[in-house]
Amino acid sequence: MNPLYRNDRPGAFPDSWYVASADIPAERPPLKGDVTVDVCIVGAGYTGLSAARHLARKGLDVVVLDAHRAGFGASGRNGGQVCSEYDYPQTTLIKKYGAGPARLLWDLAEEAKADLRDLCASHITEARYTPGVMHSTYTAQETAEDQAEVDLLSREYGYDQARVYGPDEIGSLVKSPHFHGGLLDMGAGHIHPLRYVLGLARLAEEAGARIFERSEVHRVDKGNPAIVATNKGRVTARFVILAGNGYLPNLDRKVAARVMPLNSFIGATEPLGARADEVFGQDIAVHDSKWVANYFRLSEDKRLLFGGRPSYSLGFPEGIAALMQKRIPKIFPQLQDVKIDYAWGGTLGVTIPRMPAVIRVAPNILSAGGYSGHGVALSGLAGKVMAEAVAGQAGRFDTFADLNVPGFPGGAAFRAPILRLAMTWYSLRDRLGV
Repeated sequence: MNPLYRNDRPGAFPDSWYVASADIPAERPPLKGDVTVDVCIVGAGYTGLSAARHLARKGLDVVVLDAHRAGFGASGRNGGQVCSEYDYPQTTLIKKYGAGPARLLWDLAEEAKADLRDLCASHITEARYTPGVMHSTYTAQETAEDQAEVDLLSREYGYDQARVYGPDEIGSLVKSPHFHGGLLDMGAGHIHPLRYVLGLARLAEEAGARIFERSEVHRVDKGNPAIVATNKGRVTARFVILAGNGYLPNLDRKVAARVMPLNSFIGATEPLGARADEVFGQDIAVHDSKWVANYFRLSEDKRLLFGGRPSYSLGFPEGIAALMQKRIPKIFPQLQDVKIDYAWGGTLGVTIPRMPAVIRVAPNILSAGGYSGHGVALSGLAGKVMAEAVAGQAGRFDTFADLNVPGFPGGAAFRAPILRLAMTWYSLRDRLGV
């Protein structure tokens, strides 16, 4: 089934707290007829809109096509955590890629956060960037591994924004009886993700890009120029950027084989009021060390936003609210009776090495996705480096492309069964404490 419509109605934002607390603009018209441009971008999320803004600011004629609405997909539904590094810690990247390439990757990830912070401070203040993300741990070994990571970042990169809280301290920040410790990174942060992506769309349009909604791309014909076809229009473009991530239909087998769609779900409780102090001692976001991670933080009106992955199928399960309501007391027993006001799901993209899949599909067709849970910051940077590559400066694009992210065995056709097997195995590991 087409991932664009597997779990959603055309053009209808989910019933999320994000939607309820954002100013949704009027729907933009769909593409009709033939258009000739410098760059056609498929997907109006963080990646596509970042690329559009940077390209338009360079003076290029840019069109963005989205099957639904700008910000409709994972960019407007995620946990809002602006994390440092990648899904693997820097310690692992040094062992895997070597000290030099790992340092380049670190610098790019730091730039990604800085770009987002700057935009939130200057142009998208409504996203309410707030510093502080914690990786909470369940065992002494995990806490020690986090301490080793903090020591490496300080020693090798001079990064002084992170520290580890031990068992005697963690309860002052995250009031759960289950955590042994946690790495608090004040160089990371959290945002209202939907307001942020809507702000990116506004900035892209102000720079001169055109966004067409309800314009599903059915085919991309390679060539110079390339042809991008929708059901009501056609774009002739010197360059094409594929930026649909987990929502991208199988427009190119090379991309589809490398990026697997994975669902995640969030429940927003009723406002906690004074009870919020029973959960957090500081306004930070948290993700835990489970293989199938939980992630949570407070909203600006003191709701607990609690996310995780209670289902491993490509379709959303029935009763997301009830599923999330069962998970919350496993972390916070004091919220046994809390009610869920909103519950929603979204689809991200993951790769085998859990690093972004940045690909040159053809000489004039680029793609980026598979951020593996770290896309809030990295996706904007991916759009930026693809814009650089289109403008003839491909060095930073090649840094990511040289990671050579492999495809899943069997390609796109076998992603779903592999997903179910892998997530069932990781869930078993969590239950066994392996």
